[in-house]
Amino acid sequence: MSFVLLWVGVGALGGAAAMARFLLDGLVSTSSAGDFPMGTLAVNLSGTVVLGILAGVGLHGDAYLLGATAVIGSYTTFSTWLLESHRLAEDGRRWILAANVLLSLALGVGAAELGRIIGGG
Repeated sequence: MSFVLLWVGVGALGGAAAMARFLLDGLVSTSSAGDFPMGTLAVNLSGTVVLGILAGVGLHGDAYLLGATAVIGSYTTFSTWLLESHRLAEDGRRWILAANVLLSLALGVGAAELGRIIGGG
């Protein structure tokens, strides 16, 4: 694959993945009640499963750059997770903050392993 085509693909796939994140986060957030950031959790866990699948199938090279870095890197959102966690701390919602951090980390590790198993790794 040519250098230019590869980076056009990174930009196009990354942009599409970021839009998918926005849509899924909005859909889940409006469907859930309460202060827990369910939309971000749903996005990050679904992205982690897919990343595990890509690792499990042994994707590498340009395909890994496009699938893992461009798509999953643009789809998942570490910065939003940290911002939402920070806001929960500022608002004094310590139990929701603790649940957000612990669930994200524990379920994230499980989601990655599930994806790796699905991918055959």
